[in-house]
Amino acid sequence: MTSATPRPVLVVDFGAQYAQLIARRVREARIYSEVVPHTATVEEIKAKNPAALVLSGGPSSVYADDAPKLDPQVLELGVPVFGICYGFQAMTAALGGTVAETGAREYGRTDLDVIGDGGVLHDQLAAQHKVWMSHGDSVTQAPEGFTVTASSEGAPVAAFENVEKKFAGVQYHPEVLHSPHGQQVLTRFLTQIAGLERSWTPANIAEQLIEAVSEQIGPEGHAICGLSGGVDSAVAAALVQRAIGDRLTCVFVDHGLLRSGEREQVENDFVAATGARLVTVDERRAFLDKLAGVSEPEAKRKAIGAEFIRSFERAVAGVLEGEQVDYLVQGTLYPDVVESGGGSGTANIKSHHNVGGLPDDVEFELVEPLRLLFKDEVRAVGRELGLPEEIVNRQPFPGPGLGIRIIGEVTEERLEILRAADLIARNELTAAGLDDQIWQCPVVLLADVRSVGVQGDGRTYGHPIVLRPVSSEDAMTADWSRIPYEVLERISTRITNEVKDVNRVVLDVTSKPPGTIEWE
Repeated sequence: MTSATPRPVLVVDFGAQYAQLIARRVREARIYSEVVPHTATVEEIKAKNPAALVLSGGPSSVYADDAPKLDPQVLELGVPVFGICYGFQAMTAALGGTVAETGAREYGRTDLDVIGDGGVLHDQLAAQHKVWMSHGDSVTQAPEGFTVTASSEGAPVAAFENVEKKFAGVQYHPEVLHSPHGQQVLTRFLTQIAGLERSWTPANIAEQLIEAVSEQIGPEGHAICGLSGGVDSAVAAALVQRAIGDRLTCVFVDHGLLRSGEREQVENDFVAATGARLVTVDERRAFLDKLAGVSEPEAKRKAIGAEFIRSFERAVAGVLEGEQVDYLVQGTLYPDVVESGGGSGTANIKSHHNVGGLPDDVEFELVEPLRLLFKDEVRAVGRELGLPEEIVNRQPFPGPGLGIRIIGEVTEERLEILRAADLIARNELTAAGLDDQIWQCPVVLLADVRSVGVQGDGRTYGHPIVLRPVSSEDAMTADWSRIPYEVLERISTRITNEVKDVNRVVLDVTSKPPGTIEWE
């Protein structure tokens, strides 16, 4: 945290798969939040000066010997508290209420019955509406001083609140989209019960991050940033450039595995929008030489990764010549920083990121201006900084680039085929207005496969192209996107007509899990 960061709403992680999602939902209410492990001591929580606490769900029963415990002193810090699922039950037990093993389990969509006027959280919501439940134990008696505001068939006490103490809780999961009123309920707790100001806006975030970077690098420090063409490194560089001006040098390694127009986008659009000093290194030949004869996916990844490090080393050496550079800018995001633990359900905060492959005698201090942000916040800050929509709204793209979207050996000819097909797919999806509905759409060339086709008056023996459009919030899970048939028809027709050696286009309709987003 920096001195400019506002007081956080701390999401105490009791092992919930949704702890990060809760933090995102708090931020969507324009209030800053962070995730902390349930093992954090009262002193550690107090040191973060929280504006409120949200106790997350978790897989345990409060009766299990190894269940995560809630220190009752946490509830005596004088800050508002909101319990969700397991956090709701742990809060109940700590305050003297009753949690029972009723045997009435509820999983999935469940009817919630609002009691009385619904209190603050459920005021004027439908008397019965759907919520997403996932619990075995149930709260059967609320702590003294609490008003019960909702119940369900399996949860006699499904929501309660004590407005005077600024405490509230729900048995269901308000953070998931399956609870239609969930975001409204969470926002009501934050604003009406906790009384928090909604000031976490893109403009404020950008201003605070620029101030923090200026403070870290100082009035004379110099920094270097490796641009990938992706939104994270672009926004990180734009923030640092705004803070220190031409004391930042951006390095862009063209490894030849980029999509059509991406080098030009960095060299023209990014530089025009930021005024950043950019050094482009053309390493296309070196990468193709390293990939010659390599078709095994992991071997390709390793070859690309190792060569990128060497290319970046060469570029850095050139930039460092005669210049003292002490800082390396990275586009690390908050999900990279918080890693959900295993059985204990803790969230481990990384103390540092290793910068692999840089020369031993070159030591940088890391500048990670985005390390407290989620992807959607990064995009919002990028827009605030004036970056073009082509960069800000760019689909996620893997580090090894098109190298892992060619099934088989990577050659210049195969890269040209895939670039042409990928460009058609991207252009048609954009023209159809689908960019906001699709997380990304990998286009894959099955280079080691040939299928029989009929084009013109003759038989052809060409490669299949695979379209892999997916929808996701965080890439941890994903579903295949339902693209309108007429859009798929246009993409297929254009690719088979315009791209040489391709005579078949197929659609991947596999969710994640079981299939990963990328094919390799």
